[in-house]
Amino acid sequence: MGLNRRVWPWWAVLLGLLSLPIVAGYLWLVLSSLSNQMHGLLPTGGWKLQNWRFLWESVGGRPSIWGALSNTLIFAFGVAALEVLISAMTAYAISRLRFPGRGIYLGMILVLHSFPAVSLLIAIFYILRLLGLFDTLIGVILVKAALDIPLGIWVLKGFFDGLSWDMEMAALTDGASRWVIFWRIALPLVRPGLLALGTFALLSAWGEFILPYTLIISNKTWTLSLYLQSLIGAVDLTDYGLLAAVGLFYLLPVVVLFLLGQRYLLDIYGGGSKG
Repeated sequence: MGLNRRVWPWWAVLLGLLSLPIVAGYLWLVLSSLSNQMHGLLPTGGWKLQNWRFLWESVGGRPSIWGALSNTLIFAFGVAALEVLISAMTAYAISRLRFPGRGIYLGMILVLHSFPAVSLLIAIFYILRLLGLFDTLIGVILVKAALDIPLGIWVLKGFFDGLSWDMEMAALTDGASRWVIFWRIALPLVRPGLLALGTFALLSAWGEFILPYTLIISNKTWTLSLYLQSLIGAVDLTDYGLLAAVGLFYLLPVVVLFLLGQRYLLDIYGGGSKG
């Protein structure tokens, strides 16, 4: 105990020093969003709300920020819902059923997850064009969810593997179907895993840029990442105050979500995985 009391302050100091660049970055973002001129980290142009004018008016012919926010919410929650639902059903089947080629199937899931999305963009583009889903939120949601589902399957499989068979066997003996057991027994028992995967999926979808940038053309379906990217131009022409304000607007919801869901994210590492 005495050793811990002596060591802990040093770790606190070290972690504080390592966090300084991050804190400085956030501080600059907040201050520059409220001032038109910055000298280092200090505002020199006075405090103004002009940089936040995008909240009540269109900026430079761009669509409303509230439309982009709505699209981002639809995109993030749509991806999370699909990923959690499909991953849960697939992971339960793999965990509980024994079928020929099960090991190969698990290996192929890992292979699918190993492919970077950038390497598949051309194929994804042609498939969405063929299905008539190009330049639509539905198309981007399906693509993002499909790319993230393999990881979700492996995460939830670890949680289902950790469940006891006793309750399920008792329910089967009483005549319950697999579907009823899945919904009423298995899912409630792996709720921490579902919340963890849902939080991870929301954070991942909220920060997604490459897929919307490639697969969305119309500004009516812009997400916040595309809105923010549209503000970046030549170095001497970019309005950095406006850019900082939009960036802070984009950042705040995901920070709140992370603070609320960080304890669920830690459960991902406790679920484990069995063959």
